[in-house]
Amino acid sequence: MNSTRNKAALALLWGLACALPAQAQTTVDLFVTITSAEAQKQGLALVLASQGLQQKARVRVLLCADGGPLALKAREPAALKPRSPRVMLDELIKAGAQVDVCALFLPNSEWKQTDLIDGVGVAKPQEVAAQLLAPQTRAVTF
Repeated sequence: MNSTRNKAALALLWGLACALPAQAQTTVDLFVTITSAEAQKQGLALVLASQGLQQKARVRVLLCADGGPLALKAREPAALKPRSPRVMLDELIKAGAQVDVCALFLPNSEWKQTDLIDGVGVAKPQEVAAQLLAPQTRAVTF
């Protein structure tokens, strides 16, 4: 009887040992949308996105509406202590976050894609929808 219990216990432990590494490798996507021009809201969004990267999440930032100008070369957002939202955005891009303006931003403004800072693209609605619908995605909006 002890032999049967030992085998069952070993089988259970083996199953857990095999399952835990797979669970640990599951990556979370953090999808951060910024629609506010308010520097503190932008800063909070970017700080949390940075924390997500540090905790090994794949991070995507979508800048829409009043958040879109954050991506423009010609605009310097309001300063925050200790770093401005632009500096935080640049750091996120350098650290590997995907940053895009929404598909509606450029066509509904006087700006062109060449007016965006380096590393910022234009989102494709079908890709955004697919990522938002993915089970591993956590989405927040500021």
